[in-house]
Amino acid sequence: MDIISTLMNRKSQLLSAIGQHLGISVVALLIAMLIAMPLAFWAVRRKRVAAVMLQIAGILQTIPSLALLGLLIPLVGIGTTPAVIALVIYALLPIFQNTYIGITGIDPALEEAADAFGMGRWRKLWKVELPIAAPTIIGGIRTALVLIIGTATLAALIGAGGLGSFILLGIDRNDMNLIVIGAVFSALLAIILSALISWLAKQRWQWTAGLLALLIIGVGGNQVLAQVNQPETVTIAGKLGSEPDILINMYKQLIEQDDPHIRVQLKSNFGKTSFLFNALKSRDIDIYPEFTGTVLETLVKKDESADKLSARQTYEAARRALAKQDQMTYLAPMQYQNTYGLAVKRTFAKQHQLTTISDLSSVQDQLSGGFTLEFIDRDDGFRGIKKLYGLNFPTHSFEPSLRYTAIRNNKVNIVDVYSTDSEIVQNKLQVLRDDKHLFPPYQGAPLMRTAFAKDHPDIVRSLNKLAGKITDAQMQQMNYAVNVRKQSPAKVARQYLQTHDLLKEAD
Repeated sequence: MDIISTLMNRKSQLLSAIGQHLGISVVALLIAMLIAMPLAFWAVRRKRVAAVMLQIAGILQTIPSLALLGLLIPLVGIGTTPAVIALVIYALLPIFQNTYIGITGIDPALEEAADAFGMGRWRKLWKVELPIAAPTIIGGIRTALVLIIGTATLAALIGAGGLGSFILLGIDRNDMNLIVIGAVFSALLAIILSALISWLAKQRWQWTAGLLALLIIGVGGNQVLAQVNQPETVTIAGKLGSEPDILINMYKQLIEQDDPHIRVQLKSNFGKTSFLFNALKSRDIDIYPEFTGTVLETLVKKDESADKLSARQTYEAARRALAKQDQMTYLAPMQYQNTYGLAVKRTFAKQHQLTTISDLSSVQDQLSGGFTLEFIDRDDGFRGIKKLYGLNFPTHSFEPSLRYTAIRNNKVNIVDVYSTDSEIVQNKLQVLRDDKHLFPPYQGAPLMRTAFAKDHPDIVRSLNKLAGKITDAQMQQMNYAVNVRKQSPAKVARQYLQTHDLLKEAD
């Protein structure tokens, strides 16, 4: 079965994702318990305060998870920290609510009996209230746990890893096996941990508290040990899609070949342009591949439109602007051009005699566009199409890979493409010529902070080996190998580098 083969091929990646998912979930649950339970104990005798707290916790839980992550990124950056904070916020309500209900629901006669025996507030809580309220409290913890594990799949969107990385990669590659693996193991993790909590609930409170303390020490100790005696780590990220994934694997292999003492951490399918650029500025990542036209159209203030410049002039303008405005170093670009384009099915183009974007004016009342969110919002995207070509037709936003699924299934009849996309050939599409030259040149090159480049001249030399390399046809062929033949980006990257004598053959 394909799914078994996928499991075997990605066994180490799956184990790593499970570990990341488990670590994030357990840490978030423990922090939520340490916040919500003491607050509930304190609020038991303060009903008005408890009502306000419940309202606040309820409001926090209604914030969409993606919006919450987006709000946290400018404050605490990307990675594990914002993911844990978001999960803690979502877990507060069920734990606080059930703890409060469990304690306040105790028979007043039992409370009076405890007082009659002269029990103090905390002794009564430990000996009487907690044992009686335990089933209700445990129910809240289990609810919070399931909520955390399900929501933690979104952590992959901000570089925190976890099983969500399988789901996102499956969506991007249109690989149902990866989606199923991510979903099934997330569900299994929730079931196993929920059963563990139920088992702990039947044990002595002292024993359970001791186990939780050991768990906290273990998680914390593991994080400390992970930082001790480790080689220098360089973090390289890539945008969504197979092509950035191939490029960052090339970067990794070149760097590690030239300096075995450097450990390269890859964050594939890390996000869209502005997300990666901000992550680079905030030092959450060290390098990512960016395209010259994107720099001028999206990332920097420019004096002239990129469509008036040659490929070389576009790169030089982008390099100077990045250095001046953001203290970034933009290395020499590769050869191939991965420019934007508009594509329709060949049959549709033949039926309506379409060869250029201008030709679309005769059929724009029949058009339904399937574009990425980034293309819809860019001046060198649909906004520019409307302004320069005078076209205006309904559009639907899709994740990059899903727009090809949409046109294949006739849900839309025109999509944005990159010129090196393997899906153009796979789906028998025709790219319409940009006869008014809206789309600027797009050559890819490594982007990094200038301070990082000065501190790592060997890495700069390693990455400059790709300058002027890779043709359009070679890049499209590599994309095809990943998207259609289901080869790993690391394998495809290694094959190219070895074929062109940039990487030594393994002994």
